[in-house]
Amino acid sequence: MFKSNRQMRRMLDRMGLNMNELSNVQEVIIRTAEKEIIIREPVVAELKAQDSTIYQVIASDVEERAVEKKSFADEDITLVMQQAGVSREVAIKALEDADGDLAKAILSLTSK
Repeated sequence: MFKSNRQMRRMLDRMGLNMNELSNVQEVIIRTAEKEIIIREPVVAELKAQDSTIYQVIASDVEERAVEKKSFADEDITLVMQQAGVSREVAIKALEDADGDLAKAILSLTSK
């Protein structure tokens, strides 16, 4: 498409974009609700426009792993529901956010 890197840089400059390669990047982690994608020793380019930044990641070593869903005892969920006066779903979300700490989950719901 482009005859040289120089030609591509000129085109980017005309469009008001600035592109730099990030050095010494060790890994990039992409987390979703279901999995983590770990990219080791990637080549990362940063493309900056006026209001946004785009990262291009080129990978050679990729690992995917499932994210473990946290489970809580029914008694813990019920206690948070009763003390904070919230639904089961809200209580579970608060417990997840508090890493299973009952007091922290209840306080986060009642201090709002």
